[in-house]
Amino acid sequence: MKYNDLLLEAGVELYPGCKSFMKLSFIQHLFCLKCLYSWSTRSFDQLMELLIEAFSDGSLLPKNTYEVKKIMKVFDLGYIKIDACPNDCYLFWKERSNQEVCHICVSSRWAGAKKSTSKGKKNQMKSAMVVRYFPLIMRLQRLFKTKKSAEEMIWHENRHPVDGEDWKSFDSRYPDFSSDPRNVRLVLASDGFNPFKIMSSTYSIWPVLLVPYNMPPWITMKQTSFIMSIIIPGEKSPGNNIDIYLQPLINELYELCHGVISYDATSGQSFHLRATLMWTINDFSAYGMNLNV
Repeated sequence: MKYNDLLLEAGVELYPGCKSFMKLSFIQHLFCLKCLYSWSTRSFDQLMELLIEAFSDGSLLPKNTYEVKKIMKVFDLGYIKIDACPNDCYLFWKERSNQEVCHICVSSRWAGAKKSTSKGKKNQMKSAMVVRYFPLIMRLQRLFKTKKSAEEMIWHENRHPVDGEDWKSFDSRYPDFSSDPRNVRLVLASDGFNPFKIMSSTYSIWPVLLVPYNMPPWITMKQTSFIMSIIIPGEKSPGNNIDIYLQPLINELYELCHGVISYDATSGQSFHLRATLMWTINDFSAYGMNLNV
């Protein structure tokens, strides 16, 4: 099942006369509960069997966990694993993707070797540090695939006079960008936190988030509007070397500066989607890191 086909099912009622859930939203909610509370596959399968038996038209529901995952996978935009130097020197990426030793600090790309799973195969090496990058372009394009979110992305033009000095200054400097309200204005936020909630541990992981400011404020500030961009693993802060990990994002922002072909559900036509990074949101320590000072 493809994404566009799944959108057609978004308007299908869970059962005739149901006002609380559509079929797709109900499946999403169930799967979210399974993940949040660690339901076993067996218990989830039995729940789906019970719901199919209970509903008057239970044939609309997937039969088991496997079928639910097939539906959820359509929404998955994925991420890219990129090996990095353990000393924050650079990424083993693009032209350096095949290097095994950092040419700056001469540190190995690998943390050690795993035992081979079968005879004749080479030992599988474990990367010393892996950065997870979530491609931006396809996530911005997804915002224009449905009419509701596409309309929200031009709210700043239709419903609200933007009077911020930085916003107006950018519009005057780049009139070709501001002429199309669909062009995306992004905010970058990053900070480190301890995922283990142990005060004695100094482990710090750094997520980098992007927030589109085109939408209404009450939607922009919702967690569901945040776009995960990069996860920089610990155990220490990247410090002033954070720019090393921002390379894939900067590469896509450069491409978005020139525009990529996207589909607009409100007009039913393709357009050149562009985006720019307007601001950063940080505490003072992270602010200094982003400025590399």
